[in-house]
Amino acid sequence: MTRLEPGTAAPDFTLVDQDETPVRLGELRGTPVIIFFYPAAMTPGCTTEACDFRDSLGPLHAAGYTVLGISRDDPATLRRFRERDGLTYPLLSDPDHAVHDAYGAWGEKMNYGKVVEGVIRSTVVVDAGGVVSHALYNVKATGHVARVRSLLGLA
Repeated sequence: MTRLEPGTAAPDFTLVDQDETPVRLGELRGTPVIIFFYPAAMTPGCTTEACDFRDSLGPLHAAGYTVLGISRDDPATLRRFRERDGLTYPLLSDPDHAVHDAYGAWGEKMNYGKVVEGVIRSTVVVDAGGVVSHALYNVKATGHVARVRSLLGLA
């Protein structure tokens, strides 16, 4: 697993969102983007993180940021998650974890004392030019969005 480092080009990708509409990172050039990878829709930790991003959209959008959530869930599950929790940003489906791999958000991790392979909860901030400005790995769901806002000077 290769993790992204600040200063490197963010890998481009195209994934479908909760409505099966393709979203391409390259088409967002000119806008800074926050991409967060989470293990599974509608689970407690992922709901906490997703709702924290929802609740922080005002200052993030005011600063020009677009937020994208990525998981391995299918679009129908993402649509239910979005509707259930009033999430107002795109949730992207990466069922084969190819984008997770490209961003270093897939690999071995500890889960209840066992080494397993899976999603590594991560957030990558991409600047308007398509370059990684922050790459955070193995983050905790609770309090993470506040940390991201602080890093971006939006606390």
